[in-house]
Amino acid sequence: MKRYLILVVAAFMMLAPAFCLANGGDLRDASNASLGRIDNDGSVRNASNALLGKFHSDGSIRNASNASLGKIDSDGTVRNASNATLGKISSDGTVRNASNATLGKISSDGSVRNASNASIGRAQGVKKEWAAVFYFFKLF
Repeated sequence: MKRYLILVVAAFMMLAPAFCLANGGDLRDASNASLGRIDNDGSVRNASNALLGKFHSDGSIRNASNASLGKIDSDGTVRNASNATLGKISSDGTVRNASNATLGKISSDGSVRNASNASIGRAQGVKKEWAAVFYFFKLF
């Protein structure tokens, strides 16, 4: 019985990261402090788990009261609630503002870096577009 329990616990520990990523990803600052999370359904939560808003499948971004915050177009362009262009995220994770100046980059491992290549956070398990809106365009 003891060996069986040890095996079950060991198997769970190996699979736990996959379960976490399947449910979304944590948002962390450069010091690794929790800023919140974005669930796979697009729900954005703060560090206290309060709902801040949601990314929707049509690209719209809404706050917890369902008011529009903006939109992510299919080409990666990020717009505010007035439809003004805030910037764009490229497929490689580079984030640019409306003037095409580089704001930073989100790597495939979830690391978030500013234009000077300094770490500003981590968004492992989060879609790059959603992480860009959170870290660079600050719609939440």
